[in-house]
Amino acid sequence: MAEPNGTARGTPGEVFLAFLKLGLTSFGGPIAHLGYFRDELVTRRRWLDEAAYADLVALCQFLPGPASSQVGFALGMMRAGWLGALAAWTAFTLPSALLLIVFALGAASLDGPVAAGVLHGLKLVAVAIVAQAVLGMAKSLTPDRERAAIAAVAVLILVLLGGTLGQVAAIGWGGLVGLRACRSALVTSAVHPFFGSRTMGAILLAMFALLLVGMPFIAGWGQGLAIFDAFYRAGALVFGGGHVVLPLLETETVARGWVTPDAFLAGYGAAQAVPGPLFTFAAYLGTVAGGLPGAAIALVAIFLPGLLLVAGALPFWDQFRRWPWAQAAMRGANAAVVGVLAAALYDPVFLSAVLTPLDFAMALAGFVALVAWKCPPWIVVLALGAMGGVIGAM
Repeated sequence: MAEPNGTARGTPGEVFLAFLKLGLTSFGGPIAHLGYFRDELVTRRRWLDEAAYADLVALCQFLPGPASSQVGFALGMMRAGWLGALAAWTAFTLPSALLLIVFALGAASLDGPVAAGVLHGLKLVAVAIVAQAVLGMAKSLTPDRERAAIAAVAVLILVLLGGTLGQVAAIGWGGLVGLRACRSALVTSAVHPFFGSRTMGAILLAMFALLLVGMPFIAGWGQGLAIFDAFYRAGALVFGGGHVVLPLLETETVARGWVTPDAFLAGYGAAQAVPGPLFTFAAYLGTVAGGLPGAAIALVAIFLPGLLLVAGALPFWDQFRRWPWAQAAMRGANAAVVGVLAAALYDPVFLSAVLTPLDFAMALAGFVALVAWKCPPWIVVLALGAMGGVIGAM
């Protein structure tokens, strides 16, 4: 952890190498990533103690954005300042982003029944993965009837409104209802202060809000700005885990005609086979939408809001988490997120991928492999992709 006077005890190079190892080997999604971080940086390297790490994880799960990447960014900052934060994010993100860019470039040149079958198999992977995410999130985020009802109404809001408006309305409604309905399970924990300038924190939080509100007004000035606006907004509205970015990105890319529904789901399936954060799916979509420049813009834009929020919130976290209304609102918002993801599981994921009884059987087999057999996602990706290729060749 950084010292009280703001000095750091490590170097950006040390941080980069530690997170490059994690970026190359961290399979399994954000919860697994947090386990890898704890093993490597708390247990083995002793960069901080267990209590401070638990508090940092709590902050990043409270904020919108990719929790594991936010934790990594904050750990890099606490270890080696702003250069350490940048080193941590770059090293953890780059391996999977490069793999997905290569996949996007290669997928565009694939043709024939075997290639089409492989891509369809990857779409079925998306069905299994999102179904698993809905089940897991429902268990943890809607454990009582109040939060289950919030999730159900969130689905109804999305059915009625659709698009970004429906997603924002559902999450906002969940937060408002949570203020009254989710106050029974409030928790407090020991204080482990995170040092930082509150002035700088306020500037970063203001920058987050300014970009979120201001970018739509200039997005029409060019393709690059439009891509930045779309992916920044998606990254700013993700509560509850990386899989929730799926409906947000589908709205921002497929609905605009930048990416076809088939290419979108194939890329999402491929993203399950690479290590690192799921948000690097943006690199694939950016490549399809705007080539290599589009990939770079999309990748930076989708991570930027979450990183601004965690860096801006660290100096205020100890005070904010003590407020009961904040905890209650977040419980309601997280319950609504389950509804948002459940709606996306039906449309576009299930409706776009499951076209025949055999498709349903393959998707169900993938789901059982993930949930009952605890298979790593990359194994399910390889299996269903191979099965799709064999079926396409027949």
